[in-house]
Amino acid sequence: MHRIARYAHTMVRFTVLASGSKGNCTVVTGGRTRILVDAGLSCREIFRRMKLADEEPGTLDAIVVTHEHQDHVNGLAVTARKLGIPVYFTEGTHRAWMRWLTPRRQMTYAQWLEQCRKQAAARQAEDDADGVEGEPDEGDGLAETYGATDLMARAVEAEPMVPAKEPTWLPAVEYFQAGRAFQIGDIAVSPFTIPHDAADPVGFVLQAEGVRMGVATDLGYMPPNVKAQLKGLDLLLLESNHDLEMLRDGPYPWSVKQRVLSRVGHLSNDAASEFLKKEYDGQATYVILAHLSESNNLPELARVAAERALEGRASLLANQLLLAEQHQPLSPVYF
Repeated sequence: MHRIARYAHTMVRFTVLASGSKGNCTVVTGGRTRILVDAGLSCREIFRRMKLADEEPGTLDAIVVTHEHQDHVNGLAVTARKLGIPVYFTEGTHRAWMRWLTPRRQMTYAQWLEQCRKQAAARQAEDDADGVEGEPDEGDGLAETYGATDLMARAVEAEPMVPAKEPTWLPAVEYFQAGRAFQIGDIAVSPFTIPHDAADPVGFVLQAEGVRMGVATDLGYMPPNVKAQLKGLDLLLLESNHDLEMLRDGPYPWSVKQRVLSRVGHLSNDAASEFLKKEYDGQATYVILAHLSESNNLPELARVAAERALEGRASLLANQLLLAEQHQPLSPVYF
């Protein structure tokens, strides 16, 4: 009764289940629709945290994906399959995700030929057992009888993919493009391109019941198109990944530090506060700092930098500052 009563008065809800380099996942509810933005935790952990936040996993309608990095897709396939729901990607992100799950195996020609012989022998044995007159025994003179390309086609055709065993199988896949808004039930989704070292990364503005929520994490800097999208919001989820001094003095290898600091890396506390001070329009009721590094940041450093940037703008109705966490869900935000 308690939950029903709350939903009767609250049609829009934003719940960050996890945010950080070990997994990112957010539930957005609008009207009768509930979607998952990224699925970077295991399916079991997503369900556990949803229940902690008084969210029911079985009510999810879809998953939308920002990009293919593991901390955003780790539980994607299992969650989608268990719930039988569609996954929304850009085509580039979907292809990159599939390549990540099915890496190419290096195989010599002799190994490949032996594999084909074994498959052919197995098929012949099945035909013999069934009393069916099969094709010539492909174990002898295999490459001479058939061309290499035809042989590989036969080998693949002989073992059709079984969805239950195929790691990239999903109940349904829907493609979207950055710059083109689309609808999932009662939630309008506007994806926009972000600068990050992924195949086709995006942020989102999600709108339901007149409430606009922006998701902008995993971006190396704030280009004009992102600044334009993050105006007129009621909620802003903004990356504040690292403290520059902590990153420079921290444990990461220099190559990783360079990646994080690059224009396709992650926003620092300084970069986030610079945006909040000079470019942000101050309209959001809630500003949530997200994707804080556990190795190269401290929540208090991120908070102080953002508070200084928002100084003079904060009021009882706008710019309530929250920090998303890695190891437990943030209390749901209601509109």
